[in-house]
Amino acid sequence: MDRLDQLRSFLRVAELGSFTGAADSLGLPKASVSLAVQRLEAEVGVQLLHRTTRRVRLSADGLQFQQRARDLLDDMEELQGMFRRDTSQLKGRLRVDMSSGLARQLVIPHLPGFLARHPGLEMELSGTDRRVDLVREGFDCVLRVGSLDDNTLVARPLGAMQIVNCASPAYLATRGTPRTLADLHAHALIHYVGTLGQRSPGFEYPDDAGGYGSLPMRGAITVNSGEGYTAAALAGLGIIQVPRLGVRQALAAGTLVEVLPALAAEPMPVTLLYAQRRHLPHRVTAFMDWVAGVIQPELLRAD
Repeated sequence: MDRLDQLRSFLRVAELGSFTGAADSLGLPKASVSLAVQRLEAEVGVQLLHRTTRRVRLSADGLQFQQRARDLLDDMEELQGMFRRDTSQLKGRLRVDMSSGLARQLVIPHLPGFLARHPGLEMELSGTDRRVDLVREGFDCVLRVGSLDDNTLVARPLGAMQIVNCASPAYLATRGTPRTLADLHAHALIHYVGTLGQRSPGFEYPDDAGGYGSLPMRGAITVNSGEGYTAAALAGLGIIQVPRLGVRQALAAGTLVEVLPALAAEPMPVTLLYAQRRHLPHRVTAFMDWVAGVIQPELLRAD
């Protein structure tokens, strides 16, 4: 077996947890699959799989190797087939991360059509508010909302999300509706932080110098997820500053009410990030073009 066959055998065993199952899936003798994995382990110099009489599982080294092996196999299969198949048909595994709100509200509802056009794609979609390490965790691209903190990645700006201040009708009935910045001293802010234990800067507002300032505010709850942030506002725990896109249904239904529209926080940039590579796989560039087309109509234009 050549190197690609070794990788295919290893990945199938890792996925199924069985040499017998992998052999049946690949249409090969079990001995051939076992030999391919043994030769691969000998070449890389580490044990990739732990074998027992009952099951097969990845070693710690095997877990790291599996991610890179998938990427390499996908790239090689795409390279081998680029001149003999329709390049509009994407093939291979695509691993993407974005916020849970963007995934739920925009991307996933449109995803069936994209995947139907490319049945050879296998997609892993991470929807989290945590800032993943794109390279270390093996993501092809990341759709990030907010400021960027890694200049080693290639950034493709898509636009910005308009921010709205809002609260529930029940909260406003109890505390009153703020009309000025000074009124906020009598109100509660729901605090959002990336990591619990961090300090929230407070209520962000446009200042007289053309920038943005922050007003420290009291608040009974601090959250670290977008879903929890909106849920806390719906529960009447205070005021939030959130992308309008994320609460437009609640605003339309009246379960949240906009306040202080003239004091909206700075729009949040939305950016596609990917690792610097000489040649990106076609499946990655095609997905990024597609997701940009889905999201950009909902954003303020990038400068």
